[in-house]
Amino acid sequence: MGLLDNLKDKFKNAEFTVAPQKKLKTISADFKKAFDLTLVFYKGAQIADGDMTLAALNKKTTKDVNSKADGLKIKASTKVGDAEKLFDANFGVTVQIKDAAGTKLVPNGITIGQAARGEY
Repeated sequence: MGLLDNLKDKFKNAEFTVAPQKKLKTISADFKKAFDLTLVFYKGAQIADGDMTLAALNKKTTKDVNSKADGLKIKASTKVGDAEKLFDANFGVTVQIKDAAGTKLVPNGITIGQAARGEY
């Protein structure tokens, strides 16, 4: 069953895109809808205000956010740690992926699809 699930993950949610003009709470809600996982944005060590956009968060952090970026595409077959690194590389923000309830961090070494199925 794991092989079939991994194959499905390659095609599921292939176009989940993050645009820098979206508000953080909208991106988190879209992520939750797509993967049934919680995406948390951080400003330093604190959770960022959900009403901010990725571009606005740039003014609050020391890292630059590329507000002209085309967007970031995430698939269910993407490893959790790689997805978190993509947010940092593309937008200069720190994110953590948590379980659906938002209480437990998901291990970086598994795919988003595996995390969504609770395989950790």
